[in-house]
Amino acid sequence: MTPKTALVTGASSGIGAATARKLHGLGYTVYGAARRLDRMKELAEEGIRLLELDVTDEDSLRAGVQRILDETGRIDVLVNNAGYGSYGAVEEVPLSEARYQFEVNVFGAARLIQLVLPGMRAQRSGTIVNISSMGGKIYTPLGGWYHGTKFALEALSDCLRMEVRPFGIDVVVIEPGGIRTEWGGIAAANLRKTSGSGAYAAQADAMARSMDSESSDRRSSPPEVIADTIAKAVTARRPRTRYAAGFAAKPLIALRHLLPARAFDTVIRRATGVPA
Repeated sequence: MTPKTALVTGASSGIGAATARKLHGLGYTVYGAARRLDRMKELAEEGIRLLELDVTDEDSLRAGVQRILDETGRIDVLVNNAGYGSYGAVEEVPLSEARYQFEVNVFGAARLIQLVLPGMRAQRSGTIVNISSMGGKIYTPLGGWYHGTKFALEALSDCLRMEVRPFGIDVVVIEPGGIRTEWGGIAAANLRKTSGSGAYAAQADAMARSMDSESSDRRSSPPEVIADTIAKAVTARRPRTRYAAGFAAKPLIALRHLLPARAFDTVIRRATGVPA
């Protein structure tokens, strides 16, 4: 049998790298994609094919997908993992940065979906995995633009799932909780830069400290937890529409469903230390 082919974006570290390794171990021909090939040397040494890809660049996306089709003839799994967290007060984040956050986290994923769907429809099979976040169901102060992208990705995934079902294609949303990657530290640094002084400084300081803590061993899960969850989804005969995994994901999402908004506000303020 011809091995199935998987494309994993954001594969230079964290969840993406762990997922590329996991799917490779399951026998997939895996393309690990990121902007910087030098950060994926270890993946190449393990037999994973590298793809230089910028999810905000149309030519890069087209060339990347075409290369995979030329080399393997198919794409069976797309893992839209590339993304970042742009934190800061809604008032203070420049709209140019807000737009770029959507370009990376939403429109880049959407364009890749558009490019792989013709082949998936032709073979009448495929799985699209969109990496959202528990932040696609809950919210935190100073995360308006980031949460906005994840809420948008959740809605996009639901609509897409219904559209492509007649073609034998599955759409799965993964909602990670706190994961031990460089994401939290980078987001905290950007938050301090954007809102670390001025009217929102006290909130920014508390949120940044919470993010730094989330990246620690105590309040996070290893990225392999998410890689295992993705593997479970793509190998299932009928995967669930959503999988929440990682530190605090399931309880916080459940609380958001159970509590009125202002009560949940209090939970988040206490968890993050953000002053009322």
